[in-house]
Amino acid sequence: MLVLICILFVIGYFCIALEHPLHINKAASALATGVLCWTMYALASGTLVSGIPDWFVQAHSDVATSDLAIEYLYKGQLKEAVAEIAEILFFLLGAMTIVELVDAFEGFSLVTRRIDAKSKVKLMWVIAFVTFFMSSVLDNLTTTIVMISLLKKLVKDRETRLLFAGLVVIAANAGGAWTVIGDVTTTMLWIKAKISTVEVMLRLLLPSLACLLVPLILLTLILRGDVERPEPDDDHQEKSITPAQQKLMLFMGLGGLISVPIFKMVTHLPPFMGMMLALSVIWVVSEMIRKKIDHEYTRSTTHVVEILKRVDSSSLLFFLGILLAVSCLHHTGILHAASEALNKVGNQTAIAVLIGLISAVVDNVPLVAAGIEMYKFPTDHSFWHLLAYCAGTGGSCLIIGSAAGVAAMGLERIDFVWYLRKIAPLALAGYLAGVGVYVGIEQIFPSKDSNPATTAATETSPPAESTANGLTTSPASNP
Repeated sequence: MLVLICILFVIGYFCIALEHPLHINKAASALATGVLCWTMYALASGTLVSGIPDWFVQAHSDVATSDLAIEYLYKGQLKEAVAEIAEILFFLLGAMTIVELVDAFEGFSLVTRRIDAKSKVKLMWVIAFVTFFMSSVLDNLTTTIVMISLLKKLVKDRETRLLFAGLVVIAANAGGAWTVIGDVTTTMLWIKAKISTVEVMLRLLLPSLACLLVPLILLTLILRGDVERPEPDDDHQEKSITPAQQKLMLFMGLGGLISVPIFKMVTHLPPFMGMMLALSVIWVVSEMIRKKIDHEYTRSTTHVVEILKRVDSSSLLFFLGILLAVSCLHHTGILHAASEALNKVGNQTAIAVLIGLISAVVDNVPLVAAGIEMYKFPTDHSFWHLLAYCAGTGGSCLIIGSAAGVAAMGLERIDFVWYLRKIAPLALAGYLAGVGVYVGIEQIFPSKDSNPATTAATETSPPAESTANGLTTSPASNP
């Protein structure tokens, strides 16, 4: 049955990759893949589900032994997976709505009017570095949403805009890798006390810059000519939305997005809670402003209810399907088995690099989570820093390999095969360059406790316990 689940995932993956030739929306393929993987897992729950915690067995003592496995699959695994996925989807929904709100009030026009670069090369460098440093403060997903929205106002030619969008994905992932709040995997390592705030910045800033600079230099050698801007439409601006209102909504929007990681650090609540709070505040302010606007002259409605209809729901469903499928691979132990196979490689650098490349195919979160459980290197060991870099930037090698890529794919309708041909080679070159820079830094300034002799390779699983009803369980305690 595990083989069948793997086959289903691979088939679904190829259906997503071949969306345009097949004329089947990627969201439909992703949803089918996610649901079918869990269906196969449920049908074989009696043989596949293991390690049921004692507390769950005791809490469901009225359930027949034969039904306990499917009960745990549903209440202990699927519900947990759905809760984690919902956090991401609510975060994405909130970020997309805030960006749409700022756009509706023409806040981004204040930025686009100040970016006066006409050369494709000059504009590319400006966009790349703005994305890189913005992503280190915000997260790479939110940064990508904001920058893709800006690109639509700066570049008219679709082919050029898609090229810039691909570069935004690379820059956002590279920028998010060197700070503890810039990427979810780096945040995970930070929360688990595997890396510290300042040390990871010192160790990963130069590799992350190399990851961005190599694609930039290669594209600089190729790109020629000037950028064609979309036709400006300024007539309505003087009659409806004032510059003060534009500035207010722009600063409210960016401030709300920036406040999300701060909210998380202060309250320790998940990021989507901060995003929902930011959205609610901006929503109230927009309702107060829109009463004073003559909507006859506005480019689009400023009503949040109408703006919500413009949010790309198919991208959210695509995200749901992909994450459901990956969570199934995680709970069936397929991802953990893959991580254990990687451990046989032996070389720490090679393992981290391979994990980064695999994260371009499947979600990097369960891969890093498995790595955290498998290895017990001390805080700020070189392996953890390299893993943070590789897991954060390796996903750029495929459009569906990172949250930033998925967001760009949905917002700009980027074709999987087009990205594979045009952007993936640049991303791979930057990824390997960053690894080279990191290894070079390690040779000159070794991380503390980086001697392999002082660390253990893997953790062994705790022994299983048997319960009164004969089921094999793990000694996990009630959370």
